[in-house]
Amino acid sequence: MTQSVSFRITRTAEDVAQTLNALSQRLVKLEQRLESVDLQLRQQQEAQAMPVAEMERLDGVDQILQDCRELLHQSEPAQLHGEEEHQHDHQHGEHEHHDEAMAARLTVA
Repeated sequence: MTQSVSFRITRTAEDVAQTLNALSQRLVKLEQRLESVDLQLRQQQEAQAMPVAEMERLDGVDQILQDCRELLHQSEPAQLHGEEEHQHDHQHGEHEHHDEAMAARLTVA
């Protein structure tokens, strides 16, 4: 009876060893796969990331655009006021011309 118990323990130990070996191999493959995916992800992120110099240039362009918008915004009220005066002067001139034409007609008649 001792021999059969010993055989079962030995057989079970061999099965456990084979199972551990198979699990270890799977674990190694999964770790390699994970490293490969991680490497691909890092390469994609690096490819998509803008270089620092390019980001600084774009920030500079952004600042210039904001400055231009502010200048345009500041000059708008002055331009609108100037246009209103021009329109008023133009309309006033038309009225004077119209009045002169009416006076000329009355004088002729």
